[in-house]
Amino acid sequence: MGEKDILLKNIKDLSVITEEERKVVPSEMVSLPSLDELKEIVDCIKLIVFPDFFSGKRMDEDMRSYNIGVTIEKLRSLLQRQIYLGLQFCCSKDECQDELRRSAESMTLQFIDRLPEIKRVLYTDVEAMYNNDPAVENYGEIIYCYPVMNAMVHHRTAHELFKMGIPVIPRIISEMAHSTTGIDIHPGAQIGEYFCIDHGTGVVVGETCIIGNHVMLYQGVTLGAKSFKADENGKLINEPRHPIIEDNVTIYSNSSILGRITVGHDSIIGGNVWLTHDVEPHSQILQSRALHLSFKDGLGI
Repeated sequence: MGEKDILLKNIKDLSVITEEERKVVPSEMVSLPSLDELKEIVDCIKLIVFPDFFSGKRMDEDMRSYNIGVTIEKLRSLLQRQIYLGLQFCCSKDECQDELRRSAESMTLQFIDRLPEIKRVLYTDVEAMYNNDPAVENYGEIIYCYPVMNAMVHHRTAHELFKMGIPVIPRIISEMAHSTTGIDIHPGAQIGEYFCIDHGTGVVVGETCIIGNHVMLYQGVTLGAKSFKADENGKLINEPRHPIIEDNVTIYSNSSILGRITVGHDSIIGGNVWLTHDVEPHSQILQSRALHLSFKDGLGI
């Protein structure tokens, strides 16, 4: 078989819509959510929340109001379309497309009405990072440079959309931050004010986590599930399975806090700790003292 024949044969084979593909993408779908437009949506939110930083210039009040108005209108148009495509992505073919469009319009306005609160809470995250890192020079450095702020803009956006019951779109937005920062926060996680992640690489926060105010995590921390329950058909049950972290808790690097346990307020969890039980408030949990052993002739390698 010649080179051309091989190419044509495989093009033909790969162009056939398989049964596996039909399960993934319903045949009645008009279009799929757009990664490019979802990135534009997050960029719009950054312009609205931090206008003096991402607009490229300082503005007086009138110009600021004009620019934010233009950006909100762009956000409304983009978000309404993507919410509609997200709803369509998971709907049955019997659902009315006009009803989905109306739902998308209503949800978009509901999200825009939450923007002042999203902005307020994001500025508490900036303040928390500033107060917990002596290496930072000013607040603007945090907004421009720190991965936690990029992750939290994505998360606070995705979480609001998740609470509305919008499918797939919140996960895409969360995974955008994950891919660029190494911080993996499920959009369902409930995170309070003044949240702080130092460095951030490798942090994982599960869907049913509840995190209080003034909580600080270091790199490599996992707030995960210990096990998964299944129903009689073998399908995994989505139930609360991640930790509750109360106010004023610090968790140091590479610690794993697993299962539906509670870490009481004002506690400190040291680095490299494996924790699967409740912790009383004002506790300090540290790993066992390191063992000093001698190795000879390559032993221990």
